Amino acid sequence: MGKVTKWDHVANRLRWDESLAIVVLLAMTMLPFISSISRLLNISNIPASQVLVQHGTLWIGFLGAVLAARKNKLLALTREPLFLIDPASGDEEFHIGKWIAKITTFLVLVALGWASWELVKVEIQYPVDIAPNIPRWFAQFIMPLGFWVMAAQVYSNSYVKYVHRITLIIIGLIFSISAIPEMIFDMLPAVPIGILIIIIALLHGAPIFVGLGGAAILFFWADYTPIAAIPTEAYRIVVSPTLPTIPLFTLAGYLLAESNASERLVNVFRELFGWIPGGTPVIIVFLCGFFTALTGGSGVTILALGGLLLPLLLKEGYSRSFSLGLITVSGSLGLLFPPSLPAIIYGITAGVSVKDVFIAGLLPGLLLVALMSGWAVYQGKKDRISSTPFDFQNALDVCWNTKWELFLPILILLGVFGGFATLVETAALTAVYVFLVEVYIYKDITLSKIPKIVIECATLIGGVLIILGVAMGLTSYLVDAQIPILILSWAKEAISSKYAFLLMLNVFLLMVGCLMDIFSAIIVIVPLIAPLGTHFGVEPVHLAIIFIANLELGFLTPPVGMNLFLAAYRFDEDMPQIYKATLPFFLVRLLAVGLITYIPILTLGLLG
Repeated sequence: MGKVTKWDHVANRLRWDESLAIVVLLAMTMLPFISSISRLLNISNIPASQVLVQHGTLWIGFLGAVLAARKNKLLALTREPLFLIDPASGDEEFHIGKWIAKITTFLVLVALGWASWELVKVEIQYPVDIAPNIPRWFAQFIMPLGFWVMAAQVYSNSYVKYVHRITLIIIGLIFSISAIPEMIFDMLPAVPIGILIIIIALLHGAPIFVGLGGAAILFFWADYTPIAAIPTEAYRIVVSPTLPTIPLFTLAGYLLAESNASERLVNVFRELFGWIPGGTPVIIVFLCGFFTALTGGSGVTILALGGLLLPLLLKEGYSRSFSLGLITVSGSLGLLFPPSLPAIIYGITAGVSVKDVFIAGLLPGLLLVALMSGWAVYQGKKDRISSTPFDFQNALDVCWNTKWELFLPILILLGVFGGFATLVETAALTAVYVFLVEVYIYKDITLSKIPKIVIECATLIGGVLIILGVAMGLTSYLVDAQIPILILSWAKEAISSKYAFLLMLNVFLLMVGCLMDIFSAIIVIVPLIAPLGTHFGVEPVHLAIIFIANLELGFLTPPVGMNLFLAAYRFDEDMPQIYKATLPFFLVRLLAVGLITYIPILTLGLLG
C-alpha cells in the first residue's frame, strides 16, 4: 500500500458539492488568466472562454448556495440558525414562528426548482450551444438541481421528529394541486396574507432570498404569469459579462484573510502612521477599507479581522466602546474603491460604466477615510494616547518585507484603468497573484488548506448570488407592473426640487440599508430610483455613489443595521452597547454622506 498523504485525507473529506465547487471556481480563475496571457503572447485562446466563465458564475452561485444551505450560512435577518446542522444532535422545541419560516423556505425552494425546470425544458426543446458541444440547457440545469437539493436539505434538517417533518411534505402537496391555490386566491386576499407570512418567516430566520423569491412568486402567481420568469431573470443577471469578478475578487480576499497579510499590513501602517496621536485607529481605517474593497462584504471584514484588531486597540489604551465603534464602522469602508463588488453590480444593473463608477468613487471614498481618520486622531489626542516616533529605516524595512502585498492595489488599478486587461481578467490575475504570493513567497498557506478556503469562499458567493438572482425576478415584476413609472409620476407632483428629492433619497436609502443587504437593494431599488434621478437632473454616476455611500451608512443605522448585528455577534456584546459605541462614528459618516450627496464635484471631478 502506498503512503497516505494529507491530500488523501482532504479528498476523502470532500463531498460532491464541495468537490464540484472547487473545480468550477478554479476553472473560472484559470480561464481568464490564460486568456490574458494568450493575448499578451499573441497565441490562440480557449474557444468560448468568456462565455464558459460567465456560466461558471451560475454554477458556483448555485453550488455555493447548496453549501450555504447545508451549513446554515444563507444570509438572514436573524443570527440564530433556523435549521439543524446535525439532525442527529437532538430535536428543537416546536415554535410556530420557526415552523412558518421552515414551511415558507421549503415551498419557495420547491416552487423555484419547478420554475427553473420549466425553463430548462424549453431550452431542451430549442437547444442553443454556448460553446462547442455544450448546450445552454446543460449549464442551466444547475438551477433546478440546486433549488431542489436545497429543498431536500431544508426537509432533512428541519426537525428530527418525522411527525414535524411530514408537515412540510403535506403542505407542499396541498399547494401543488393547482385548484387549491386558485380557490385561495378567489376566496381570500391572498397577496396581503402571503406577504404577511413571508415577513413572519423572515423575522424567524428564513433566508433573505426566500423573502425576495417568495414575494416574486406571489406577485407573478396572482397576475397569472408563469413563475418561470423568475429563473429566466436570475439566469440573465448571473451570467452577465462582468459578474464573474465577484467570485474571483472574493477568492483573492479570502486568501488574504487566511494568510498573515493583515498582520504584515498592520506593521506597515503602524510604522508609517504610528507617530500620529491616534495612529493605530488610522491604521485600522486603512486596513478595513483595503479588505472590504477586496472581499466586497463589510461583514467579512468585521468577522475576519475583529479578533486581531480589538486587542490591538485595547492594548494601546483605547476604551472598549471606542474600539468597538471604530472596527464596526470601518468594516463598511472600502465599498467605493476598486474592485468594490457593489459598484460592479450597480454598474451592471443601472447600465452605467463600471470604470466610471470606480473613478467617481475615489474622492468620496478618500473623504470617508479622511473624516474617519480625523476623528480617530482627535480621539487619540483627547485620550492622550502615546505615540511612537517615526523611524525611517524601520518603515523602509517593513514596507520591503510586505512589498508583494503592497503592490496588489497597484496591480488592480493598472488592470481596471490601464486597459491591459478586462475587469474579469484583472480579477483572475489578482486571485492568481495572491495565491502565488501567500502560498509560495510568504508560505502562510499550505496547499492542503486551499480546498477549505475555496469552499468557504464559494459558500459566501452562493449566499450573495442566490439573492441577486431571485431579486432580479422580483425587479422584473415591478418593472412589468410599471411601478417605476407610477413612482416617477407621483414624484413629479409631490417633490418640487432636486435637493428635496436628494434629501428624501438619503432618508429612504438609510431605511433600505437597515432592512436589506446591499446586493439585493441594488437589484430591487436601482430600477425604481434611476428614472427619478434622471428626471431631477442627478448625473447617473453621481447617483451610483450616493446610493452606495448611503447603503454603507445604512449598515450602521439602528435598530437593525446589518453590521451592528455582526459586531454584536463577533464581540459578544449587547446591541445597546454596539449602538452607543458606533454613534459618534455614525455621525461622522452621516456628515460625509451629506457632502457626497450635495457637492457633486466630489464625485464627478475626476471624470472630467
